[in-house]
Parts: sequence; C-alpha cells; structure tokens
Amino acid sequence: MSILSDGGILKAMEAGELAIENFIEGNLTPNGYDLTIAEIRVGQGGQTQTSGDVAIPPGKWFAVSTLEYVKCGPQITTQLWIRTSWARKGIISSFGKVDAGFEGTLTLSAFNSSEREVVIPIGQRFAQIVFERLDAPSEKAYAQRSGNYQGQRGVKLS
Repeated sequence: MSILSDGGILKAMEAGELAIENFIEGNLTPNGYDLTIAEIRVGQGGQTQTSGDVAIPPGKWFAVSTLEYVKCGPQITTQLWIRTSWARKGIISSFGKVDAGFEGTLTLSAFNSSEREVVIPIGQRFAQIVFERLDAPSEKAYAQRSGNYQGQRGVKLS
C-alpha cells in the first residue's frame, strides 16, 4: 500500500481511478486533499445548517458533511484526519477509512471538547483525506460488501 502524493492524486484523477467532484485546487496538500464543510448538524436531532457560521457549544457533538463527492476506484482507499487547526480549538473526532469503491459525500462526526463555544463557518476546510493505493484491486468493492452509505449526499447519521 502506498500513499498518493499531490501529483499522484491528480494522475489518479486523470486516469479515472479516483474522482473528487467540487474539486478545489487550493485544497490539494502534499499528501492529501482538505475536505470542505457543506453542512453541519449539531446534535442528533438538530437542524442541518448549509450556510453561515455554526456555533458549537462546549461539550456538544456535531456532524459535518463534505462539499466534495469522492469516488474511489477498486484499488483506492483513504484515511481521514481532522485538520490540526480545529484540534487546537478543542474539536476532536474519530475518523476511519473510506473503503475501496466508495462514492459519496462524507459525514464526519466531531465533538467540541473545549470549555468555549467554537464557531465553524460553512465552506471552511475541516479534514484531510489521504488516498492510498492497495497492492491489488479489491475483490469486492464497498457497494458489494455493505454499501450502507454508497451515493450519500449530505449529513447521513444512519
């Protein structure tokens, strides 16, 4: 398994091995791509906000949906990492892997662990996605395994 560099990401996109709809050139990093916030939902039953600033109270859980719609081919998987600028403000999250063959926007779960309200503007970069090339294409891609979130758009909690 190898991590794709910025140039490797662009080559994989040109080759059709991976796609990022709503791609923003300035979000490309040396070894990944910064995902942009399209919407935020504070709390399980909260309203989804798609514009402006969202105030996250201390000790409150929230979910972010990405602007980018990501399509991973059968040989591309990813890691997700919160941007350290948010971690420094007390935002913590537990991300995982995005399976080979997944496509959709990403719902990212987070928590304000600080003692202060944190304001998060819609349209800001929130997490980095790091693309990895598998040693061989997956025998069964995400859609053939569970596919629970295949093709999702917006915050999807279950």
